[in-house]
Amino acid sequence: MKKLVLICAGLLLSISLAKAQQWQPVETKNTCEVRHENAATLIGDSLYAIGGRGTKPLEALNLKTMVWQRLPTPPVEMNHFQAVNYNGEIYVIGAFKGSYPHETPLPTIYIYSPKTGAWRQGPAIPAERLRGSAGTVVYNDKIYLVCGIIDGHYDGHVAWLDEYDPKTNTWKRLADAPRPRDHFQATVADGKLYVAGGRQSTARIGKVLETTLPEVDVYDFRRSSWTTLPAASNMPTQRAGSTAVTQGGKVWIIGGETQQLQAHNEAETLDPKTNRWSAGPTLKQGRHGTQAVVYNGLIYIVAGSANHGGGPELNTMEVLK
Repeated sequence: MKKLVLICAGLLLSISLAKAQQWQPVETKNTCEVRHENAATLIGDSLYAIGGRGTKPLEALNLKTMVWQRLPTPPVEMNHFQAVNYNGEIYVIGAFKGSYPHETPLPTIYIYSPKTGAWRQGPAIPAERLRGSAGTVVYNDKIYLVCGIIDGHYDGHVAWLDEYDPKTNTWKRLADAPRPRDHFQATVADGKLYVAGGRQSTARIGKVLETTLPEVDVYDFRRSSWTTLPAASNMPTQRAGSTAVTQGGKVWIIGGETQQLQAHNEAETLDPKTNRWSAGPTLKQGRHGTQAVVYNGLIYIVAGSANHGGGPELNTMEVLK
């Protein structure tokens, strides 16, 4: 009998853990705008949904009260970027404006302050390093912009890595990544910058969705050098337009788009200690062109496009507990 109880207890524990690793719809008290090719970031207890195709208001969801608040619309259209929280403010660096396939990079940084409730135009980005659809992260009080593409979806994907110091308003060019890529997001784990997913969009020759990349490139901040993980550590499901976060010590690549009609619902994890990938729980709704955040150990994702390309745009939200 004791053995049976132990077995049953173990089964219940497995079931409980399985339930804890499922994406669940997030019920909010009001709704937000539909949007895609947008970003999101976390400041305090609020998730901010930022930009997207066209003119979209800034919106903040208080994750304690589950109430959306509409905030000032950005002064310019901003799409195809990864937003970051620097010093309690939203920084938009490496965003596009305009329409497919010739979106153009925004020449300056844009910053939103929750304290003042206002947007401001920040410093200029070096003209010779302008691009969009790049990865953006904060590490040790500096902002890093990696890879991207100069001319929308048309051509000009780059392998650049730039360091920006907001305190001194200075830019520094670092070593190029092993390969150019665009339409991806980056994340930091254990003092390293992880670049996975994305593609080499080249509408100039009619090749965009099919140009995805399998390789994972890693920049070691301490050694100031790049490596590419072995082929055995290539991303299991190649896709672009995905979002990247670090949670539980692992790199998560969530959602994305390829030639298949429906946006990807895969959520795959890379363990930096073993360089092995695992399949995580799939999203309830596949989506691409948005950004996930981590709040109190939980991953939240909102908005995006349900199919490859431009729609239908979403305003639904899920959480992985």
